[in-house]
Order: sequence, then C-alpha cells, then structure tokens
Amino acid sequence: MTGPLEDIRVIDFGRYIAGPYCAALLGDFGAEVIRVEKREGREDRTLVSLGERDDGSPREGAMFLQMNRNKKSLTLDPMCDQGREVVRRLVKSADVVVANLPGETLKAMGLDYETVSALNPRVILAVVSAFGLDGPYASRVGFDGVAQAMSGSCWYSGSADQPMRSASSYVDFGTASLLAFGVMTALRARAQTGRGQLVEGALLRTAMTYFSPLLIEEAVLHLDRKPTLNRNQNAAPHDVFRAKDGWITVAVNGDPLFRRVASLIGAEDWLGDPRFASDKARGDHSEIVSRRLREWCAARTCAEAIAALEAARVPAGPVYRPREAIEDAQVKAAGFFVDVDYPGIGRAPVAATPVKLQATPGSVRSRPPLLGEHTAAVLAELGYSPAEIAAMRSGNVV
Repeated sequence: MTGPLEDIRVIDFGRYIAGPYCAALLGDFGAEVIRVEKREGREDRTLVSLGERDDGSPREGAMFLQMNRNKKSLTLDPMCDQGREVVRRLVKSADVVVANLPGETLKAMGLDYETVSALNPRVILAVVSAFGLDGPYASRVGFDGVAQAMSGSCWYSGSADQPMRSASSYVDFGTASLLAFGVMTALRARAQTGRGQLVEGALLRTAMTYFSPLLIEEAVLHLDRKPTLNRNQNAAPHDVFRAKDGWITVAVNGDPLFRRVASLIGAEDWLGDPRFASDKARGDHSEIVSRRLREWCAARTCAEAIAALEAARVPAGPVYRPREAIEDAQVKAAGFFVDVDYPGIGRAPVAATPVKLQATPGSVRSRPPLLGEHTAAVLAELGYSPAEIAAMRSGNVV
C-alpha cells in the first residue's frame, strides 16, 4: 500500500506554490499526481534556481523541488484543439483537478467547474485565486506578498517608517494546506453523495484568517495599534533579543510563564506591579518589559540565555540563519527534511510531509519529474496510440 489516497488521481494545472503544494500533499499520501505544464516548462520550474545548464540557462529551482515530489510530468499546449481534447480526457480520468489560475484562463482551458462537472460529475475541482471568485477584486491577479500586505500583517509587523512582509510565503503554503483539507472533505462528501464539487481557496482569505485575532480586536476596540517590529503588544515579554553572540526569541503568554521569567531575571518587583498584572497590562507596557529582558540577554551568550530560560520552562529559541536552521539537531533527528537526487543538481533536501500519521504516514517516494518525463506514458494511458503521440509531438501539441 502506497497510502490512503492510492486510488485517487489528481491532475495538477497549478503553478508556483498554492496549487502545486496542495497536489504534493495529496501525492504524499499516495495519490497519483500528474503535473501539466507548458512544453517549454512553467515559469515556476526555475524559480530560486539551483544551478545553470551548459548553455547558461537556469536549472530547476528550490521551489520546484519542494512542490513537485511524487508527481509525473506531462507537457501540453492546452489552448489548441488537440490540447483541449487531452484536457478533456484528463478530466474524465480524474478524481481531483487542481488549478491556481485566473478565472478567465480556467474558462479558456475548459477548467471552469461547469465544464469539468459536465465531463465528470464525480470530479473535485480545487481552485486558488488571489482574492476569491466573487467580489470586486475577483479578476485581479496577486501573489502571497499582496495578500500579506492587504491583511494588515505587513503594517503590524513593521516599524513606523517601514511595513515588513514575511520572507516566508506563509499565505501560499497556508492556502495550499487549507485547499488540501477542502479536497479531503470533498472526497469524503463524494463517498456519501457520488458527486464532486468546487473547492475554492483564496490567498487574501487565508491571510485574513491567519491575522484574524488582531483584525477582530481592531473591529471591536478601534485601537489603531502602531507597529512595533517583533515586540508583541498583547503579552510580554514576547520579542527578539540580542545576546553576546547572536539573537534569541522569547515568547511568554499567561501569568505562570510571566512569574517564571520575572524570577529568572531578578524582576520580582514586577509581580506586585499593576502595570504587569495581566497579559493585556503587560502588552500595554511591553516596551518596559522588553527593555529589562534585553539587558539580561545582552550579558549572556545565546546558549547561556536559552539554557537558563529552558531550565525555567520559559519558551525561547535561537534566531537562526538558514544554514543553522537546516543543520539543527532536532530538525535532523525528527526527519523534517528528506533528500531527493535530481539530475544535474544532485542531492537536495526538501521539507517532508508536514503532518505525521501513525498508521498511514505520508512519504516522499519519488523525485520531482523532468520536464515531460511522463508525457508518452500518460497519453498512452488516455488511449492515444504511439503514432498519435508522435504526431502530437511533431505538431507541438505536447
């Protein structure tokens, strides 16, 4: 058994992160995933390139390796007549179709829900857009950073002079994960009703959901908070601090943790001070709390500070550079990454399945595919003869 989804076929028309990573998660648990891309390759194939070819062109990139393990690759021009017929056959054979493409592009490719459900009433169409399929922004394009900015997160995370987006594409990854959750729920519903349905994800919806506690606070209390970089305004100490040889982060919420950290750094005077009597009060005076802990950290190395905080059972950790993150002992011991061996690049780590199932775990079983590596095999399975496949190659259909 390759996984609980081994009888599920997924056709992945996605690009970049939100669509492809949703399909990758399904593939980790055994689904057959066929990635459909342009004959010359999608633009996401070489983003964050991991080297150059002999002609100087970029090789496959880190993003491609992460999003496309456990997939087959079919190249196709879906806008010509023969290409549209291939799309129709793919849809008829599919359990799930994933596409993060603009609505008008979906319609032109015959991947809107009305069209795909007419071809295959059992199919689940999972789509991602920047702003949702409804509303005044439905036709706009956008990426992760746009959703971060419009959710309020960039404003709150920055400084008075400079909003700050996260370098992590958390909106894309979050949307992909939620979309996979939606697909699994739709598969469960199909088992009961026999019919598929449309599953929709939207980057802005994800971003607003992830930032929702502070949006709710603003809606109710009208505080118009000003940005304070890493310093939390709803609890303290909850900030990033410089030690002698680097940086650490400390995250304290609740009275028990606050009492522990106060005792550790010799700030018992805080415990009877009404300014620090609750998370809200400490958040209101978080600059004072951060200043004192900053002085305590500055007199210690990262290791010394973290060891003392851990001994007091106060959540803390080092602020790693990327190299330090992937070489961390916990990351290695827990198997957060697995190596894939990709032609022309060699061994490279990709993040493993991020959720662990005890009885039916996900796994990275195969490296990401070469461009068009499985075109002939997939077309043959769809009923095309070797002569027809050769004609489509010569006609630049595939």
